[in-house]
Amino acid sequence: MDISSIPLARRFVCLDAVIDWHSRRVLAWRLSISMDTAFCTEAVDKAIARYGTPDIFNTDQGCQFTSAEWTGKLLGLGIKISMDGRGRWMDHVFIERLWRSVKYEEIYLFEHATVHALRAGLRKWFGRYNDWRPHETLGNLTPSMVYQTASRAVA
Repeated sequence: MDISSIPLARRFVCLDAVIDWHSRRVLAWRLSISMDTAFCTEAVDKAIARYGTPDIFNTDQGCQFTSAEWTGKLLGLGIKISMDGRGRWMDHVFIERLWRSVKYEEIYLFEHATVHALRAGLRKWFGRYNDWRPHETLGNLTPSMVYQTASRAVA
């Protein structure tokens, strides 16, 4: 999971996303006008409700992810916490690539004027990213195809 800032016409908003490391599937995402921990926990709640509780959860060392609220939530669910080293963006390369793609393919192209318009554009983009767009590093399969195959193998 990570957070990125998104420019709008008169301000910035925060976008977070929970991705499955193996398949690169975006499991949940949220927008917020502030950098509080609540919108991060909402995204995790959504991902867990849909896909179950992971064994381990990786983030950077941002204040949202080192807060007592965040760590208490994960530990309370029996999830092991993994945090990248300071300044180690390469540890988080899959979500950094996601940010680059979403910004160059949606955010910068369409310059959404409102949070509502941005949310609609992102909903469409993440749907295409997960279900339609093949990834070369995934053997030209979509993230959803890889995620579903891995989920069936575990079950």
